[in-house]
Amino acid sequence: MGTVFLSSKECSSEAHTSQHIYEYVESCIQQVGPENVVQVVTDNATNNMGAAKLLKEKRPSIFWTSCATHTIKLMLEGIRALPRFKKIPDQAKKLTIFIYAHHKTLAMMRSYTNKREIIRPRVTRFASAFLTLQSLSEKRNN
Repeated sequence: MGTVFLSSKECSSEAHTSQHIYEYVESCIQQVGPENVVQVVTDNATNNMGAAKLLKEKRPSIFWTSCATHTIKLMLEGIRALPRFKKIPDQAKKLTIFIYAHHKTLAMMRSYTNKREIIRPRVTRFASAFLTLQSLSEKRNN
């Protein structure tokens, strides 16, 4: 019938080993029936990839796929870390911090951009450095 979120588990007091993750995923597969499961999607953490290997041994017909967003995030982090590309995002971050730390500069920026904000880096946003660059580029002429 489509993609379904089945459950989550609070396990902060337990070690997140490949075996532990595999056992949890396997219990979920048992709950819905192996014939009803096509794919499991997780991030690329080593323990998840270990669990994927364990699952493939028992259930070769079920695909374990790395999350596309997480994969893209890792790619962009790798690109941003290259010396050739590192300087520009760092400068954009400093400029953005400067603008938002000075109320007169911020007011001036808002008046010239029709009150449009700069996308600001956040720890949880993948690709935030690139989004900040795009946002600054769009406002460059203003």
